[in-house]
Amino acid sequence: MNKKLPVLILAIVFVIGLSMTFQSCKNTNGENRLNRSAEENYLNYCAGCHGLTLNRFEQKDWMTADNNDAIIASIIGGLPEMGMPAFRKTFSDDEIVALADYVRAELPEESDQQPASTLTAIHNSDEFRFVVDTVVSGLDIPWGLEFLPNGDLLITERSGTLYRFSDNELYEISGLPPIYARGQGGLLDIKLHPEYDTNGWIYIAYSYVAEEAGQDGGNTAVLRARLRNNELFDVDVIFKGLPATNRAHHFGCKLEFDKDGYLFFGIGDRGNRDVNPQSLDNHNGKMHRIYDDGRIPADNPFVNTPGAMPSIYSYGHRNPQGNVIHPETGEFWQTEHGPRGGDELNLIEPGLNYGWPVISYGINYDGTVFTELTEKEGMEQPVLEWTPSIAPCGMIFVKGERYKNWQHNILVGSLRFMYVERLVLDGNKVVHQEKLLEGIGRVRNVVESPDGYVYVSIENPGKIVRLIPIDF
Repeated sequence: MNKKLPVLILAIVFVIGLSMTFQSCKNTNGENRLNRSAEENYLNYCAGCHGLTLNRFEQKDWMTADNNDAIIASIIGGLPEMGMPAFRKTFSDDEIVALADYVRAELPEESDQQPASTLTAIHNSDEFRFVVDTVVSGLDIPWGLEFLPNGDLLITERSGTLYRFSDNELYEISGLPPIYARGQGGLLDIKLHPEYDTNGWIYIAYSYVAEEAGQDGGNTAVLRARLRNNELFDVDVIFKGLPATNRAHHFGCKLEFDKDGYLFFGIGDRGNRDVNPQSLDNHNGKMHRIYDDGRIPADNPFVNTPGAMPSIYSYGHRNPQGNVIHPETGEFWQTEHGPRGGDELNLIEPGLNYGWPVISYGINYDGTVFTELTEKEGMEQPVLEWTPSIAPCGMIFVKGERYKNWQHNILVGSLRFMYVERLVLDGNKVVHQEKLLEGIGRVRNVVESPDGYVYVSIENPGKIVRLIPIDF
């Protein structure tokens, strides 16, 4: 047997493995479903690792073989010892043959080919097994992740650089304003407008430089811009947090749109816990809601409160770094950092006070106590609190079909303990928790791609990985 054949088989099965969450090739009536085209199957389920132009296939003997028998056999039978399942129930016979033909027919010249992605160890969750595929490496602190419709990935580096990851290369995007990249501040989250296909707006959260006060400091701002090639244009700053300060921590800031097009985000208390979070005359220690152009919704809870910042949606927050809208209920969920203990998962309601620092399950970093209260009338309790602190950062509701047993679970990153935590909800209660990817590194963000894969960004050294299920 050719010694290269196992590698060949692994590469081809990996291509097909990206479609592992397909439904069975029979419908509920037991009839074979209509075959999809090989090109459609490739673009929807294979291009993520092997490129839109099939350029991520290392040169192997199978490319010049007389037939596709070995490829087809590996697709049908799988390689269980390598974590590759059999796909005899995933595609119809015709689809398997057609996909093998398509891959060979469309391969570019040898000089344009690069090695295919390779698989690492198998990870076991409570629900299924998955492997981790490294998508991007060579980063520092990749803070925000967002996918363009063509599959390119936009990446913000906290130090102030915006990248486009396209065809396995990083390209720097110009046109950003000055960034206050100090401490926890810098270039933060990034999000496409829900109607990006028609309006082209990209939203970016960052720490701005507070030049107007002649101050060596800043605060959190949100801009929108459009992208042409690798340059931002039509840059419009639609929100600037006040007051600015030279303290270098607790900036927030994750961005999230709801189904009505409102933009939600949070700013931390900026290190002034005794004043900012409980006072409505500043933006700090608050969750905010604005229109996509920065205007204030007339039904925001404090629009008619004298002296209050009208963008405030809720208050009494320490440092929120996870925002997500429930895909079915439309509820707004949030995670925030406590001090030493007392990290929180919250269900955010308009106008409510979430208690920081009057109530908390945490203590000072030096071990002293700053409040004896964990609850008080008129202040909200967290749905879940973490003690010791996990340092939650980035969160999603799993929505796609690829992880069926995780659907509508929350995934949240842990900076401190270097894992991803899965939270199972029953209504508004957490009924199960599971640690995933333990020891992978400081998890800065968790997102879901348009084609339904979970991506995780890790810092120092910075990289972005993808979770590929191998059971279905």
